[in-house]
Amino acid sequence: MFKIKLLPLFLGALTLGIGAVSATADEIADFYKGKRMKVIIGSGPGGGYDTYARLVGRHIGRHIPGNPTFIAQNMNGAGSIVATNFVTNVAPQDGSIIAGLQREIALVQLMGVKQAKYKAEQIQWLGSLAKEAGVCAVAKHSGITKFEDAYQKEYALGGTGKNATEFWPALFNNLVVTKFKLIRGYPGTPQIHLAIQRKELDGVCQSWASFKEIAGSYLPKMVPLVQVSLQPDPEMKKLGVPMLEELLTKDNLAKGQNVDDVRTFFKLTMVPGIMGRPFAMAPGVPKARVQAIRQAFVAMVKDPVFLKDAKRVRREIELVTGEEIQKLVNDIAKVPKSKLAALQGHFKFKGKVEKVVLPIVVDKGKVTKTKRGGRRITIKTNDGKKRTAKVSGKKTKVTIGGKKAKRKAIKKGMNCVFHYYGHKTRAKKIICD
Repeated sequence: MFKIKLLPLFLGALTLGIGAVSATADEIADFYKGKRMKVIIGSGPGGGYDTYARLVGRHIGRHIPGNPTFIAQNMNGAGSIVATNFVTNVAPQDGSIIAGLQREIALVQLMGVKQAKYKAEQIQWLGSLAKEAGVCAVAKHSGITKFEDAYQKEYALGGTGKNATEFWPALFNNLVVTKFKLIRGYPGTPQIHLAIQRKELDGVCQSWASFKEIAGSYLPKMVPLVQVSLQPDPEMKKLGVPMLEELLTKDNLAKGQNVDDVRTFFKLTMVPGIMGRPFAMAPGVPKARVQAIRQAFVAMVKDPVFLKDAKRVRREIELVTGEEIQKLVNDIAKVPKSKLAALQGHFKFKGKVEKVVLPIVVDKGKVTKTKRGGRRITIKTNDGKKRTAKVSGKKTKVTIGGKKAKRKAIKKGMNCVFHYYGHKTRAKKIICD
């Protein structure tokens, strides 16, 4: 189901801004005409953030004056801190770059994470395509049937960095009496799900939308334990998954904690869920260009071609405007520093921690399909399995006939060898005959 909500706040701002934007419409069109813009994606390939960002890159240009084209570039690291630092401090601040960031990126800076070299309130937020309910779930093979089981026995969850995959397990162990074990070092949630299916992990915490999409046919073998959200998700409610608030009672809190503080800490982490899949521009981008992109963002989500593509990649669309996100960030900034400092301390995982070193998988077969200029390559292996690799223009080494080549040079019918972390992950190298 696709939902588009335009709040009165946004409508009023749009009405007030029409004169200013129309006065510079020709200048904006002149700037963007023939421009090749970038979507910097603060996550690895294959996950939900990557899918949403590439969806925007394929469609928003039609709604920007001058109709620029877009290319996508993944810049993974530290839960989007690396990408945000780059966009706000290094990249041109002329309006030629959009950032698709992880939803916690404002909260971590406001809590004082040292690596964050930006001010969340100064970032110019464009909007989001989703409001996200969170979930913590485990595989049935773990033996856990309800959240309370984690009070008694250790279960291993996978982590990808400073985001929900590691924040929520930390808060549960530190504030509630769970015994989760954290396995860090996964490049993305697709790799976590593969590890769960191989019985190397028990579960994961992430957004519900991405969880059910990545789990795919394995979903019936998973047990959603708790909704980490301010509002019930209709699907999880139907499945009988309890809300977090129902589980936060004085009887199951860690020593020294009280119910009111614990609920406040969790609510702070759930606010980013309303931000969902946020997109932003740097603080120095001219206001008129930001407003033009915001309007393009709104127009895009009403475009039938865009909605058809969103359905194709199985992504639900629920618009959150740039103005709404800006207000959310400003509200978080008003939370007492003492509470934010305490929350930062609770994000330090207390419990057993390991770091995974993923093995490189080697698959060989004949190319059956190439997509988007070689960005996706599918082979059929000798045992008849289809395997797809994501191909980065900078991070994937491609050789054909022993010579270095561009990814677009890979053609259907070639025999190729993938060196990657597994199906649907980014290849380290591809060697073709």
